[in-house]
Amino acid sequence: MSDTCGFFVIDKPSGVTSFSMVTLVRRLTGVRRVGHAGTLDPLASGVLPVAVGPATRLIEYMDGEAKVYLAHIRFGVATDTYDAGGEMTSEGDPSGLTAGSLEAVLPEFTGAVQQVPPPFSAIKVAGKPLYRYAREGVDVPLAPRAVRIDAIELRSWNEGVAELEVRCGPGTYIRSLAHDLGQRLGCGAHLAALRRTRSGGFDIAHALAPDALVQAAAAARLEELMLAPDRAVEREAAAVLGDATVRDLREGRDLRLDARREPPICRAYSLQGDFLGMLRIRGEGVWHPEKVLMRG
Repeated sequence: MSDTCGFFVIDKPSGVTSFSMVTLVRRLTGVRRVGHAGTLDPLASGVLPVAVGPATRLIEYMDGEAKVYLAHIRFGVATDTYDAGGEMTSEGDPSGLTAGSLEAVLPEFTGAVQQVPPPFSAIKVAGKPLYRYAREGVDVPLAPRAVRIDAIELRSWNEGVAELEVRCGPGTYIRSLAHDLGQRLGCGAHLAALRRTRSGGFDIAHALAPDALVQAAAAARLEELMLAPDRAVEREAAAVLGDATVRDLREGRDLRLDARREPPICRAYSLQGDFLGMLRIRGEGVWHPEKVLMRG
C-alpha cells in the first residue's frame, strides 16, 4: 500500500493512546507516513481520523473543525486530573443537585467562553508539558484561553451522573468543562467517561474498531475500508480544472480562475473527477497550489 492516500476513521478504545492507533495503521499498511487528527486522551474513546500517505498533508485543514462528544460527568468528587484517572482532591454532597438545576447553568458554559486547561495536559510552558510539572508537584499558573462551545445538551441524569452531549470548537477541554461545572454547582465533579462521536466530516457511523482493521488486513481488504482524502475537506469550496490548468497546478504555478466567490481555500479536481489538492487565494482571481496530492 505504498501509494495509498486516504483516511481510516478508527473508533479508538478507552485505555490506549491516539498514537498507538497510528502505530497500528503503519504496521498494517506498511506506510510510514501516517498521522492522526485531534488527539483523544487515553481514557477517551471514539472517532479518531487517521491519515495515510499524502492525506497527512490535509490534517492541518481539520484543526478548526467542530467536534461532538458524549461526556459522563460524576458530581460530588473532584480529581487532580479532572477525570476518573486522577486522585481525589475534594468531595462534596451532590444530593441536592437535580437535572433542572444542572440545565439551568449550562448556558453559562456555551458560546465564546474562557477556559483554563487541566493541570495534567500536554500544553507546554517554557518548553515543558503541564503534566510533567503536575507530576513534580509544581503549580503553574495558567491564564484562561478562549474556546467555543456551541451547545451542551443534558441527555440523561442518574444519581449524580450526567450524560452531556457537547458540540464545540478546537482546543476545548471537556475535562475542564466537567471540573468547572462542579465548581459552579458547589459539589465538585470530574469526567467519568468521554466518547467523541464526530470530528469534522467524520462521525461514529464511519468509525471502525481496531480489530476490524486487523481482520481486513489479514484478508487483503484493508484498502476497501479507507475513505477518500477529500472527505477531510469536503466542506470547503471546489474548483474543476481544465487539462492545461491541471498541468500548472502539478508544476506549482499560480492559477487564474474565474469564481463567483473567492473563499480563502478550495479543493481542486480534474475534469475526470480526480482530487488534486488544495488551492489558496493569492489575489483577485489568482490561486496558489498550496497542497498538491497528485502530480503528473
